[in-house]
Amino acid sequence: MARTTMELAFISAERVKFDNVDLVKLYLGDEPDGEKDLGVSLLSMQVAESALDEVWAACKGLDVLETVRVTVEIDRGSKNAGKFIVLHVESAKAAQAGKPAAPQGTQQQAKPTGTQPDAAKA
Repeated sequence: MARTTMELAFISAERVKFDNVDLVKLYLGDEPDGEKDLGVSLLSMQVAESALDEVWAACKGLDVLETVRVTVEIDRGSKNAGKFIVLHVESAKAAQAGKPAAPQGTQQQAKPTGTQPDAAKA
């Protein structure tokens, strides 16, 4: 199975619990195609059983239409269509905060000196 991470707009999360069934489904928005949808293209994705509680807790702090980073596993669905199974969700703002800021301007930082040879010269 393939895995991918994408950024989409958070719409809603739904949890259904009864008997021995516990399901979480995410509703996310993507850019419209301009032919079939004009506002937001809605996507529905099932959450992996192993990630139900983690994903549900992560969605509690999200605002409607907030950009989220979603990690999914792509499984083969009916008629060989891809079926997205959510493994992880986080706010795109939180994900960006964890990355170091890009250097401003055009100045390049000096390379540290060491005993390792330059890869281009090797």
